[in-house]
Amino acid sequence: MSHSSLRIIRDEHSALSAMLRSFSMMVREGEPVASERDNYFAVLRSMLFYIDEFPEKLHHAKETQFLFPSVARARPDLTQAIERLDRDHHQGESSVRELMHLLIAWECMGESRRAAFQQEVERYVRFYLEHMQTEETQIIPAAHEALTEVEWKALDAHFELHLDPFVSPDHANGPYRDLFERITQNAPAPIGLRGS
Repeated sequence: MSHSSLRIIRDEHSALSAMLRSFSMMVREGEPVASERDNYFAVLRSMLFYIDEFPEKLHHAKETQFLFPSVARARPDLTQAIERLDRDHHQGESSVRELMHLLIAWECMGESRRAAFQQEVERYVRFYLEHMQTEETQIIPAAHEALTEVEWKALDAHFELHLDPFVSPDHANGPYRDLFERITQNAPAPIGLRGS
């Protein structure tokens, strides 16, 4: 049977992976010519805001509060992996704040601050991709096999709240419309349209 929560988790992981790849690509390309500088930093800040606003605060919270406890009850052998993923979730928001600080330092203080930001971006992207891989190769298959229909119904209801605008463009209206458009119009593929 198909469960909307599994589809949402996978779709949100795909959206985040695309965002991280586009973000990393923009950082590797480096600061553009002076006439595009303000927009360049505005887009990077917007991407970090998105990561903090959706994956960190909403997606992770739903996994930690609803998915992980259900899987841990059904599969105690995954307790260590779940504890590590939970620690990752708790560390995530502070990692985004550190990235934002390093980005603003580069923007305000110049080239001497660029290397520290780039190194932290590479570390963060690597960390996040490994985190999602663990969820998709260990936690999701275990959930699929072990959870009851009652548990799935509850999970589906929780995951259907607060849909990510990059997964469900209908949710890109309202307060997130400008953010969605700024990123998609100015970031490179796979999340944006630049260069396509």
